[in-house]
Amino acid sequence: MTPEEIKKILQEVKDGKATVDSAMDLLRDLPFEDVGFAKIDHHRELRTGYPEVIFCAGKTIPQVVKIVEMMYDKGNNILGTRTTEEVAAKIQERFPETEYNEAARAFVIKRKTVEYSDSYISIVTAGTADIPVAEEAAITAEIFGNRVERIFDVGVAGIHRLYQRLDLIRGGKVIVAVAGMEGALASVIGGLVNKPIIAVPTSVGYGANFNGLSALLTMLNSCSAGVSVVNIDNGFGAGYIASMINRIGSETPSHLIP
Repeated sequence: MTPEEIKKILQEVKDGKATVDSAMDLLRDLPFEDVGFAKIDHHRELRTGYPEVIFCAGKTIPQVVKIVEMMYDKGNNILGTRTTEEVAAKIQERFPETEYNEAARAFVIKRKTVEYSDSYISIVTAGTADIPVAEEAAITAEIFGNRVERIFDVGVAGIHRLYQRLDLIRGGKVIVAVAGMEGALASVIGGLVNKPIIAVPTSVGYGANFNGLSALLTMLNSCSAGVSVVNIDNGFGAGYIASMINRIGSETPSHLIP
């Protein structure tokens, strides 16, 4: 759609020939910006409530920098996942306000005020080795305007540690359970809480873990009700879904505050 067509729609709203809602329907799916190697979806936040996120793995440094530049000009908060220190350093050279989380392998650039939710998301790991995936979930949830409580290293090998933090875990509106090895943590939590659980299998484990497959199958076969499962090591996906659940009932998602 050309600028002239957009102006025509806006003029029709101004003249009372079209409603605001009908204009929004026409504008909802555009525009995207074609930079050759990528089509940057600037209107994703308008359609889904959350701006596009950059998956950095597999992209060259110049490609990531170019995408960030395009998104930065639109004023959106920017999240880049599965990045490296080298990529983050280049982004920080261009945009000094960039925050890099080494554990999560993610960077954040805040262009809008993030006003956090009253309710929070409990992010729980079985072991210390699961923290990188949990941090990816936490960073994702936080940039989308959610309070996060981190409860790390409380797996079934020392289950008394879990009970010590159970009140904090139960206080979350939604729980993200991150575990490798056999992935039993999500099932255990599922039998102790009345909140939805997003289980994240990690690739942490010995040979028969099959790079997370055993944890994935355990979580998929959980007999605890209320447990859903995302892909292996998919902290971003868990944080995104948790954010959507936590924001239900909010009139104005905080990430949309200008």
